[in-house]
Amino acid sequence: MKISTRARYGIRVLLDLALNDDKERILLKDIAQRQEISLPYLEHLITPLITKGIVRSTRGSRGGISLRRRPEEIRLNEVVEILEGSIAPVECVDDPNICPRSEFCATRDLWDGMKRAMNEILDITLQDLVEKQKQR
Repeated sequence: MKISTRARYGIRVLLDLALNDDKERILLKDIAQRQEISLPYLEHLITPLITKGIVRSTRGSRGGISLRRRPEEIRLNEVVEILEGSIAPVECVDDPNICPRSEFCATRDLWDGMKRAMNEILDITLQDLVEKQKQR
């Protein structure tokens, strides 16, 4: 299973916002430049984060984006799910009714374990990531 560019870039954008939280609002073009992400792609990427209340957008001459919640309140597994959808490697993990074999399928247990392991790794906050970045 691969994490798409969408989730990787989305987390980088949130990290950029958290690291620059001393500014009231940050222009998308500045983030795009720092993170080497095309502005049109970044505009497309930020929309679900605004919709789900992770980021706020302000229009006008003093506009830009900022975090809506504090970095310690934003969990990375939540962000990945917003940008990617479920991290389950197969559909039957999230919906056992999809497959009539789910109840007695040993491979479903394997896929469920993969999802739980990924969720455990991603169960850190944006603040945890900020602190790791500052150590580098």
